[in-house]
Amino acid sequence: MREPSPANKRRKRVPKPLDETRLRDLALSYVARFATSAGKLEQYLKRKLHERGWEGEDEPDLAVLVARYIELGYIDDIAYARARSGDLLRRGYGPRRIAQALGQAGIDEETRGHVAADQSELRQAALHLARKRRFGPFATRPVDRALREKHLAAMVRAGHGFDIARAVIDAASEDEAEDWVRDICD
Repeated sequence: MREPSPANKRRKRVPKPLDETRLRDLALSYVARFATSAGKLEQYLKRKLHERGWEGEDEPDLAVLVARYIELGYIDDIAYARARSGDLLRRGYGPRRIAQALGQAGIDEETRGHVAADQSELRQAALHLARKRRFGPFATRPVDRALREKHLAAMVRAGHGFDIARAVIDAASEDEAEDWVRDICD
């Protein structure tokens, strides 16, 4: 077997340091590709500056760049938070896990409060998670004490409160669990 010659080896391209134009283009392509928050865009730009370096004389003002994209309507933290929390609710996550995800995305506490789910949505999310993961009344095999505790722990890790997790896990049947969700809606 032949050894590849050094001339044939593929060289890794070193990216150019960022200047004002490249930084603006990078930010624009990011907001065009992804639904994002102001905090996530700023984190992304900081990471790129760290990776590639800065070519300009003065340090870049990321806050002004992010504010410009907010002003143009490319970034809307409330819409992002509403969409992200709705997605996580539909996947069965609870309020703690949703708040954590929004916090990591740079959504402030006030905005998180505006998009907080009501009690019926939280119960529906808990029921969805239990059905999907076959917890409690949806289990395919008999649930002993150790398995029940594992189910409870998984529900709590998914962000649900202990009371909600226990209500779903301890339901005697699927119908009882669904009635528990409907009770709050009535």
